Amino acid sequence: MTRRWSPDGLAPPIGQYSHLAAVPADHELVFVSGQVGVAEDGTLAGPDARSQTRQAFANIGRLLDSLGAGPEHLVKLLTFVAGTEHLDGSRIAREEVFAAWYPEGDWPAHSLMVVAALARPDLTVEVEAVVALPRR
Repeated sequence: MTRRWSPDGLAPPIGQYSHLAAVPADHELVFVSGQVGVAEDGTLAGPDARSQTRQAFANIGRLLDSLGAGPEHLVKLLTFVAGTEHLDGSRIAREEVFAAWYPEGDWPAHSLMVVAALARPDLTVEVEAVVALPRR
């Protein structure tokens, strides 16, 4: 199983993430392209970062399902937020999702970048992921 931790000698994480994540040798890494707040039918989940972040994580959840995996297999997340005005909505949605996915607080490594824009002007959030799958 993936090990996640934040060692002594550093300030605690300023959010819901672990400083380190290690993948066992008998696992393979799967890289998930950035997921945005677009539903299966191609419609935008909403104009705000909260609804788009929830949808991006729902999309990641579906991709994990397709791999026979779950949130516990996530090693690293990278979130892109299009402008500081969308940080609060994205943070609230991530906290809601993580409360269900990681009730014990065993969060994956995670980085956040504020960017000028994403691929379309109506997108506010994009989330990439790295998954560690046990070799079969």
